[in-house]
Amino acid sequence: MSAVPRSEKPVGRFRRMIDRLSSSQEDLESEELQEDAETAGCTRIGDCQDRQIVTVTGTLRTVTLRPRAGVPALEAELFDGSAALDVVWLGRRSIVGIEPGRRLIASGRISMSRGRRVLFNPKYELRPLGRE
Repeated sequence: MSAVPRSEKPVGRFRRMIDRLSSSQEDLESEELQEDAETAGCTRIGDCQDRQIVTVTGTLRTVTLRPRAGVPALEAELFDGSAALDVVWLGRRSIVGIEPGRRLIASGRISMSRGRRVLFNPKYELRPLGRE
């Protein structure tokens, strides 16, 4: 048996195939989302700090209408494989294309609310629905 731990061994095509076959669907989707964020040149949500201006990308998990201080607010949870972020559009009841499962790129200043990362009224770009 070699003295090199498994995680430090070179990974070949066969090893990657075995790892993918033995991984859960959620793990595979998380890995794919993290690769997508890296390819797009975006900041990982897990690395975002309070008051930092960022550009993030991911998939919308949920979209809900939840009033804030009597004002309508469209809230969505964006997940990039590393962490989740709440995206909030104040004064909006709906936005065409903002729906669960949709991928998007969002830019703005991160804030913390109740221990969660929040991006208020971000600039955003909807990503294509199918594979490119």
